[in-house]
Amino acid sequence: MTETLPRGTMRASVMTGVETLRIEDRPVPTPGPREVLVEVAAVGVCGSDVHYYRHGRIGDFVVDEPMILGHELSGRIAAVGEGVDPARVGQRVAVEPQHPCRRCRQCKAGRYNLCPEMKFYATPPVDGAFCRYVTIDDDMAHPVPDSMSDEAAALLEPLSVAITTMRKAHVVPGSSILIAGAGPIGVICAQAARAFGASRIVVTDLVASRREKALQFGATEVLDPTEVDVTGIEPVDAFVDATGVPVAVSSGIKAVGPAGHVVLVGMGADEYPLPVSHIANLEITVTGVFRYTDTWPAAIHLVASGAVDLDGMVTGRYDLDHVADALESDTDPASLKSIVRPE
Repeated sequence: MTETLPRGTMRASVMTGVETLRIEDRPVPTPGPREVLVEVAAVGVCGSDVHYYRHGRIGDFVVDEPMILGHELSGRIAAVGEGVDPARVGQRVAVEPQHPCRRCRQCKAGRYNLCPEMKFYATPPVDGAFCRYVTIDDDMAHPVPDSMSDEAAALLEPLSVAITTMRKAHVVPGSSILIAGAGPIGVICAQAARAFGASRIVVTDLVASRREKALQFGATEVLDPTEVDVTGIEPVDAFVDATGVPVAVSSGIKAVGPAGHVVLVGMGADEYPLPVSHIANLEITVTGVFRYTDTWPAAIHLVASGAVDLDGMVTGRYDLDHVADALESDTDPASLKSIVRPE
């Protein structure tokens, strides 16, 4: 391990209960073999962070002991563990916040996102990044160009969700796609769809200001689902749900044409009815998205080339003392992505 390892403690915003945070001094973590220590520069606020904060759980994942939230992050390598090139110290990186076992059947098959032993940032009981330093496997710390801001580098994580979504939706040049929801993931999916070559990108949302945002970030048309029945629009090749709302899922599936693809991204009810006859008769493929595999190189390219604008999505910035405000910022319809800078 390098001798540049910071000593002592660091400040961290710790969730101690539902809608309860406190600042604690935590020991600076030590990187193990094949790990790096990252000094955190920027952390995006994700819907899952908000859900844990407000409800204390997501499905079977329950916060039953103090935990640090935050998993969309970038920073600079401050120290390296055994087996890592010391020349990496000082390198700016975007962090892929997962630690798979690399030995199970899913990992061996290249589906490390489905590893049953996965340790994922800010997923109980694993701490996240609303703090000054974190450790991560060295190959999960992806170098980013100096032209990319710390905030954009942090938001490569939700962009990775969108890239996975486009791959599963089989979006290719000339494709048409319907996206339900113009929140952060819906808007990033619209950008990704455009970058993948989709020629028709329809985005629905109940809020007019969010529909306008979607138009700024890639949508070719927007609809208010309370005024327009999406089942009556020209059929699309793919549908992406970024709401988790049962009626949005059902109607969106009905808008998909023969041999189309449906990708469920939004977190909502555990179970809801589906239009099975439409799915079966048109041979529509329905799948979900659970994180990502091998997406950071593509994400870095899309941002560095200007095909995707992540900086423009940032609508709020907070420090560690105001993480609660960052987590509550989604109540403002004008909010898109909030960033915490743990300086």
